[in-house]
Amino acid sequence: MTAIAISFLACLLGFTLIGVLSARQKQTTTEDYLVASRNIPPWLVALSAVSTNNSGYMFVGLIGFTYAYGLSSIWLSMGWLVGDFLAWFVVHRPLRESTEGSNVSSIPGYVGHDRVRGRSRALTVGAGLLTLIFLSVYAAAQLKAGSKALHVMFDWDYSVGAIIGAVLVVVYCFSGGIRASIWTDAAQSMVMILAMAMLVGVVAMEYGGPSALLSNLEAIDPKLITLTPPDAVWGLPVYVLGWLAAGIAVVGQPHIMIRTMTLDDPSKMGRTRNIYFAWYLPFTILAILAGLYSRVVFEAGGVTGSFDAELALPMMAMDLLPGVLVGVILAGLFAATMSTADSQLLSCSAALTQDIAPKMRNSYTASKVATMGVTVAALLVALSDAGNVFTLVVLAWSCLGAGLGPLMFVRARGRSVSPALGVTMMVAGLGTVLIWKYVLAWGGGLYEALPGMAAGAIVYFIGGLLGAVESPNDADAISDDIQRA
Repeated sequence: MTAIAISFLACLLGFTLIGVLSARQKQTTTEDYLVASRNIPPWLVALSAVSTNNSGYMFVGLIGFTYAYGLSSIWLSMGWLVGDFLAWFVVHRPLRESTEGSNVSSIPGYVGHDRVRGRSRALTVGAGLLTLIFLSVYAAAQLKAGSKALHVMFDWDYSVGAIIGAVLVVVYCFSGGIRASIWTDAAQSMVMILAMAMLVGVVAMEYGGPSALLSNLEAIDPKLITLTPPDAVWGLPVYVLGWLAAGIAVVGQPHIMIRTMTLDDPSKMGRTRNIYFAWYLPFTILAILAGLYSRVVFEAGGVTGSFDAELALPMMAMDLLPGVLVGVILAGLFAATMSTADSQLLSCSAALTQDIAPKMRNSYTASKVATMGVTVAALLVALSDAGNVFTLVVLAWSCLGAGLGPLMFVRARGRSVSPALGVTMMVAGLGTVLIWKYVLAWGGGLYEALPGMAAGAIVYFIGGLLGAVESPNDADAISDDIQRA
């Protein structure tokens, strides 16, 4: 067995053991399986959330995007990061506080729980279906990312990596539910940033620092060092605003927001946020640098033409690192995909058992069976070659952000909306995203999450005028909170 395989398998075994060991603290209840009995400390919540957020999208999708677009890719990451930062001040703590008091264990359940009108079956099921459909697609993108990495390293068929990832996710999810997911996420986040820093450090020593990097990129193509994206057809400010909305759309991502619900004390939310961004910012910088350096490395090596840019990271590692370290890089990439896939699949099973089919709400066995079922569905999507990782991720992200995000802001402010208005907000948001992207084809100039979320907000404002919210001032209150944050 090669050094690459040995170090890779050793890391995977370590992650799996951590997940299995988490079972020592588990309770055989659905609440523990889905929200870890709400007793996870801040550092674990933060590392789990950031690992879940920065997954195969960063290791595969963003690096591939940066390889193709060069320095202008910085606006995507900057907007996304700032938007995420703003959202933490508005939604996360109210979400943690209100879900414990209402005994809610899923994001669709939170969306459907109205403090004045009580639980809305229509809203809960609608949010559950959005979660189930688009998180399954999102999870498929993660399994696809892992399969690409193993194909490059070992020349295995693309299906092998996806199957291995699905099996490992099921093993430690069955062992400890979301607690196992959080524990393994924390370990995976450390391997992820170590692997990325190691590779960027090595390639910088080989090809020079920032000035040399920019010179090499300019020699390849002057467009690679321009800060204006080629598809910013409506100008740079509009382009950046779209990706800022993408960051805010984190509030509509059930697999990330569910981590907030596991925190042991709502008053520790600020500490959790600080740890989250202390990891997020440097990892984003490293991912952009890796994408830029990969363009230099492969142009120097004559690798162009039909080259799949999403394979840049593992291919660059094979060119520059010894076998043992290549295995660590591969483990970091594979860990990134699993840290997101497990979270998404658990959120899907929660949506299925808690929201869509609530008769299974208190069945621990049903939760596990649901996890298995949605894992198989995601695996089938991954094996269908449905598109590249970046495309699948940004589509799922925008649909969830626009479909659930506006309602998450409404609930975080304690506002009451009628079921008809809530469902209309979801439909308007989702419909706008799909029309914007596939009918109008305007997604390049302005990321579709912004018009999608705006459509949901507009419906809410109109509902306020028509008396479908608790008071006419509710919409103004939400706007004030966002501006203040």
